[in-house]
Amino acid sequence: MRFVVDCMLGSLARWLLILGHDVRYDRAWDDETLLRIAGEEGRTLVTRDRKLAERRVLRDRILIGSQVLEEQIRQILREKGLGVDPRRLFRRCLDCNLATEEAPPASVRDAVPPYVFRTQKRFTRCRGCGKIFWRATHVARMLERLREEFRIPVEEEGGGGGA
Repeated sequence: MRFVVDCMLGSLARWLLILGHDVRYDRAWDDETLLRIAGEEGRTLVTRDRKLAERRVLRDRILIGSQVLEEQIRQILREKGLGVDPRRLFRRCLDCNLATEEAPPASVRDAVPPYVFRTQKRFTRCRGCGKIFWRATHVARMLERLREEFRIPVEEEGGGGGA
């Protein structure tokens, strides 16, 4: 799914990326920029701003009703009829939103800390900014949060870390 998310929902934008969605977000964007991106790129606008959501030029929007992140995520999944595909978890760069790709360990040896290189078997690299990801301990905590707090059933799968 392709989203553009307004400045009030930065945490939600990050979690949508973790779930594998294509998300455009910048705290500095004004309403006109959000509308332009939504229209030109065919994205769903995600906002808490009722007046913005009611703009007639929008083809697709979600007006977020809660301030609670877990409820926001469930609302989007429910309204868009989305499930969580474990193969898509952690597959997008949290910095630039591009997809990551497998990176052979030998290709990242000099770019990651020695301990990480010794203990990790799988790495991914962002196709855009080149950032390297691996399955650090925070990934297990994020998966647990998806299961427990967000009540989203997920299995351990996905990319090299992305978070």
